[in-house]
Amino acid sequence: MTTGLPPTVDLFEEMLRAERGAADNTVAAYRRDLAHLAAFLSGEGAILDSAGTADLHAYLAALDRAGMAPRTAARRLSAMRQFYRFLYAEGRRQDDPTATLDSPKRGRPLPKLLSEDRVDDLLRAAGARPGADGVRLAALMQLLYATGMRVSELVGLPLAAAVRDPRLILVRGKGGKERLVPLNEAAREAVQAWVEVRAGNPRLAASPFLFPSRSGAGHLTRHRFGQLVKELAAAAEIDPAKVSPHVLRHAFATHLLNRGADLRSVQQMLGHADISTTQIYTHVLDERLRQLVERHHPLAKPPAE
Repeated sequence: MTTGLPPTVDLFEEMLRAERGAADNTVAAYRRDLAHLAAFLSGEGAILDSAGTADLHAYLAALDRAGMAPRTAARRLSAMRQFYRFLYAEGRRQDDPTATLDSPKRGRPLPKLLSEDRVDDLLRAAGARPGADGVRLAALMQLLYATGMRVSELVGLPLAAAVRDPRLILVRGKGGKERLVPLNEAAREAVQAWVEVRAGNPRLAASPFLFPSRSGAGHLTRHRFGQLVKELAAAAEIDPAKVSPHVLRHAFATHLLNRGADLRSVQQMLGHADISTTQIYTHVLDERLRQLVERHHPLAKPPAE
């Protein structure tokens, strides 16, 4: 146990893993946030397990005075809320001191976007790469744009995920949760071409991963794939600063919504546990709804000729 943290934090972590399937990174982030809170409370003569609402108000005020970004402060408040709700639910407290705390006001930034034409330029640049590395890169890019996978999910795909059904790919996401995502024809063809190249190389064929490498993990690393995407952007005459694997994930979601997909389906394909996470893309829906009202509402003005 980390020095200065009570045993209840260990119990809280066990609950996160057992009941919510939280990933190690998520659990570690909660622990860091609670350790920061505990250190503050100790300086104020209070204790983490028994802190009151006034103590937590003082902590949030201190974060604000320190100039902490509202997004970071909101994350720490979320850790506090979940920890104290856990204590209350387990009967270790008679109250929830976070019940009346207000969330820091924050403007959620919109994701960086690439147009469909710009994505097409990237895919063409990937398809123009020669040799086995070009076939692999084309498969990676087609898969990423066809499925919206997180980059960690993409590079760590097992070979079995791609050969089970050519129309679908099995993705293992956060907390070990699995989801099936449909593949378009271009992605299926690109993956099949890579599987054939891979099978012809004895070193690659022996690996359980779809995209093997000599890295410690045994598969292509996130960092290396990020470098390849930047190189593609330059080849496609796009500012590399505006392109990353995560930007392609955003493009997948935004372009689907723009063409009529519903938010719930996009949530499932992205692997978001909560639809509120997917709602960052509702700026696309808002614009489409506005256009629908302007075109079809009985009192809408006819378009100017």
